[in-house]
Amino acid sequence: MKVIADLHIHGRYSRATSQQMSLKEIARFAKVKGLNLVGTGDFTHPKWLREIKDTLVPEEGTGLYRVFDDAASQVHFVLSTEVCTVFNAGEEAKKVHHVILTPSLETAEQINDVLARYGDLGADGRPLLNMTAAQLVEEVMATSSGNMVFPAHAWTPWFSIFGAFSGFNSVEECYDDMTKHVHALETGLSSDPPMNWRLSKLDRFTLLSNSDSHSFWPWRLGREANVFELEEISYREVVDAIRCKDHSRLKFTIETDPAYGKYHWTGHRACNVSLSPQEAQKLGNVCPVCRRKLTKGVEQRVEELADRPADFKPENTPGFMRVLPLSEIIATVLGVDSPSTQAVWKIYNSLINRFGDEYTVLLDAPADMLLDVVEAAIAEAILQVRAGAVKVVPGYDGVYGKLVLGAGASAEKARRGRVQQLNLADFW
Repeated sequence: MKVIADLHIHGRYSRATSQQMSLKEIARFAKVKGLNLVGTGDFTHPKWLREIKDTLVPEEGTGLYRVFDDAASQVHFVLSTEVCTVFNAGEEAKKVHHVILTPSLETAEQINDVLARYGDLGADGRPLLNMTAAQLVEEVMATSSGNMVFPAHAWTPWFSIFGAFSGFNSVEECYDDMTKHVHALETGLSSDPPMNWRLSKLDRFTLLSNSDSHSFWPWRLGREANVFELEEISYREVVDAIRCKDHSRLKFTIETDPAYGKYHWTGHRACNVSLSPQEAQKLGNVCPVCRRKLTKGVEQRVEELADRPADFKPENTPGFMRVLPLSEIIATVLGVDSPSTQAVWKIYNSLINRFGDEYTVLLDAPADMLLDVVEAAIAEAILQVRAGAVKVVPGYDGVYGKLVLGAGASAEKARRGRVQQLNLADFW
């Protein structure tokens, strides 16, 4: 059974999250996206946990949940949350975000009872906890061996395990002797598997990709995801595939181009300065406009820790595919700034009505069938993205990257380019 999972999202009680975010809307748009397993997000928040209990029902024997009045739905939920540990390591203050997965409401409540000793769980969907990363893992795993903890968006400058401003240089430095319980890390939008493969110290960890979405709209939800091939869809199967780094079950991750992420390059948003690692290093990581310290990008941080060349790939590891949100592609072709305009929605919905979900459009829909539904420019852009025949101007200091479609690139060129970019069928 193919399972496409986005394990890390947020509910409406997290900061900067849509107040319309509800589990029913998440389920609705997960189906449109092509996801069939989604994290609930934020089970640590008392009000969101109440909504989880009121909206979802357990699926017997699976450790997963579904919307209570939607028995026919193929969208399943796994109980998940993100927390921030705040602690001192030596003389430095460390702020690291972590994702927690748990198999039942009972264990979720037990986790909450423990974590409430370290911070106010009702203050935010992603609570601040005054405890070390190692303490977090120890406490969570003590409640149930079935739980899972892994670092969130591992490379972003702030609030991550390898972040330039408050991070560590290895997983072991962060989690100490509790590293034995950490089996994965989340790459985040601004990095992808090839960037992480450059660090030999990460070889034993499974690389996961999730959206960290604060919205149910399809240009946020599922923009990154994990594709499993499982005998059955269950919490145990998913977690076991991750723990074992089993590439026969965790087939690949769906990635945005890392340049699309908000922190890929080094820069300073206020001064409109964006720099490659090499350029930033020449300037001593100082903004050439205001002379303040630049926000060090993920690519530069990876370069600092890497001990392998950029083209290295470990053996027996899950693969990956790069795409960009369909709405963003359409908006770029139309020359509009927002993917939420009616013009974009009209084209988007015509494609979903024809092919069933967004991932099918992005990864599998043949060129001739796309041309039956949309104008040639839209079909061509989808094929170009699929083939990797596009450019993304790198994001920096909180600014998303920008898609640039190749001038004069044809649908035929894009199809020929697929020797470099695989489609779903290539993983089975």
